[in-house]
Amino acid sequence: MDIVAAEQFLLDQIPVRYRALFPPALKNAYAAAAALAMAEPILQVPSAEDNHGRLVSWAVDFAFQRIIESGRWPVDCRWHPFAKPTGRYLQIKLSHSVLSISQVADPAVQPRDVKFRQNARLNNQPSFALKDFDDTRAVVGLPSFLLVHGKQVRDVQEYEFAHLGVPHPQHTRHYIYRTPNLMEMIHEVPSEVPPVEDTDTDAVMTLKEEIEKWRRDNGVE
Repeated sequence: MDIVAAEQFLLDQIPVRYRALFPPALKNAYAAAAALAMAEPILQVPSAEDNHGRLVSWAVDFAFQRIIESGRWPVDCRWHPFAKPTGRYLQIKLSHSVLSISQVADPAVQPRDVKFRQNARLNNQPSFALKDFDDTRAVVGLPSFLLVHGKQVRDVQEYEFAHLGVPHPQHTRHYIYRTPNLMEMIHEVPSEVPPVEDTDTDAVMTLKEEIEKWRRDNGVE
């Protein structure tokens, strides 16, 4: 499989109709964090202002947890511990992969290289055959995706961004594939998406079958 297969597998796991839920959820979360900071003097001290990103991250986690628990996005989620027991992060369990959410300053760069992300992205090495690696390796875990979001200044104006990405196993290589800015999606989601090539569909199905075999062999639900 190549970059097209990575793109197509991401589309299989998170179709466009569910991606359309993300922009309003993110906008509402950012607005909620800003409103809370304005309403609470304790969140207006310089140390709190310097860490406003944490408030945004919590609001985003809460927003996505609500989307899932309401049934609007029919997937599962759990609060998974970090590799070091310093806290937990929201892990979204898709049918044949997992997704985590990160606030970043640069949408083209992977989030900070912490242990749990290292372990997760290594599962992408055999799942998406890359020229740098031996493509005969078997699936060793669930493919891992990222939803990165944030704000960035462009041409003196601040703009919001959100991207789904398939992180490259090598952190400095950033992404095997990354979507366009989801915040610029059209509001009305088309009922049909362009048909995919048969070879791409076959590649996705083959990967899903290999993941199912790995699950059975390792007793993973």
